[in-house]
Amino acid sequence: MSMFSEKERAYLSGQRIGRMATVNRAGQPHVVPVVYRFNAELDVVELGGHDFGTSKKFRDAQATGKIAFVVDDVGPDGRARFIELRGDAEVLLTGGEQMRAGVDPQMIRVRPTRIFAWGIDGSEFGAHARDATAQPPA
Repeated sequence: MSMFSEKERAYLSGQRIGRMATVNRAGQPHVVPVVYRFNAELDVVELGGHDFGTSKKFRDAQATGKIAFVVDDVGPDGRARFIELRGDAEVLLTGGEQMRAGVDPQMIRVRPTRIFAWGIDGSEFGAHARDATAQPPA
């Protein structure tokens, strides 16, 4: 069973760019847009980009093993919606090139420990925060 609801999986699969946040060893934050894909087979989100393996974001994730990732947009009704993932960063040296043309082989696999969704599940615009091991909303 997936840690994501059906609507969360559809939302993640339907977007192309998100924002990746890391901190360095001194605790300084860093947020940047990245390309990603939702890997339904592994139930994870994989991040990549151009010059990804030599970037600050890649080094920070490598050093701390922690990451936050947000995908957001404005829904058809004009309201903001998003999903935020917080968790562990699995740094990989291959696989990123399979996301799309021009993406480096290095990538980061996000293994969520916390999921926070807004405006994705149901018609009620409320927050749905949970530990990743908890059941997703129906």
